[in-house]
Amino acid sequence: MLQSVLVEPKWTGRMTPDDYRGLTPLIYSHVNPYGRFDLDLNSRIDFGRLAA
Repeated sequence: MLQSVLVEPKWTGRMTPDDYRGLTPLIYSHVNPYGRFDLDLNSRIDFGRLAA
């Protein structure tokens, strides 16, 4: 959702550096400081199988 909003020109002009700094935790929350964490956006987790 964040990407779809920020790609719109009307929002790009309104964003200040402080606004982008406020979004940083949303963008980098997948970073694991304790090791390597590989993101594969082409695969999905089968939560139905994990819940069983």
